[in-house]
Amino acid sequence: MATRVARMNPPAELAVVHLSGALGLDALIGVEGNPRGSFHPLQSFPTPRGPEAFRGITVAVDATTPTLMRQLRSLARAIGAKPKQVGDESRVLYHAAAVYASNFVDVVVAEAVRLLEQIGWSEDEATRALMPLVEGAVANIRRRGVVGALTGPIRRGDAETVQRHIEALRNLDVPIPPGRSAAGPPSPASGEGKPSADGLYRMLGLVALGIATEAGLDPAAARRTRRALTRDVAATRRRGRR
Repeated sequence: MATRVARMNPPAELAVVHLSGALGLDALIGVEGNPRGSFHPLQSFPTPRGPEAFRGITVAVDATTPTLMRQLRSLARAIGAKPKQVGDESRVLYHAAAVYASNFVDVVVAEAVRLLEQIGWSEDEATRALMPLVEGAVANIRRRGVVGALTGPIRRGDAETVQRHIEALRNLDVPIPPGRSAAGPPSPASGEGKPSADGLYRMLGLVALGIATEAGLDPAAARRTRRALTRDVAATRRRGRR
């Protein structure tokens, strides 16, 4: 698209702005003589949404000239958003953060739905049951921040419950429903490409344990929980290499 715009020979005073969150201003190849900018709404758009989708969100802006920067900041405020400058050097981590906060939330909920399907729930039943829990967690993050909002067995240092979760997930042959890809790392002992429910739990659990420790989890409880999350991993890897 940038090449097509360049072929139009835009007037030198015309600003060219892209909406990508992942790309920097260097993506606008061929229009280096024009003011260049980026305007990325930090919001999810699986389908077209109305103007209300922009209210209260952050818009990542950048520009090659102060005038264009002011215009982009003004545009963000005009649609009810908050502008935040994100330069080329920060784009990759900025966009990775957006993937965690949006795409990976969907992946984790999909895994939760899949586990409930294993005990006989329909996808619709599982999704409807889990959504209030997801929304409550998001509301808690908004009120208390990511550290204060963490609840559950890892936050409590309940290593026994964590171990029972891992054992149940490890013994569960979770099939991949039609149309879905595998979620979670492959199990070393079960073949490349097969989803490992307990591997995903362990990985996310260790991240949660770091947050729980920051929130004030007792060091002894943290050590017990870490052992539960990492127990048998080395042995499993050795078996997988045979």
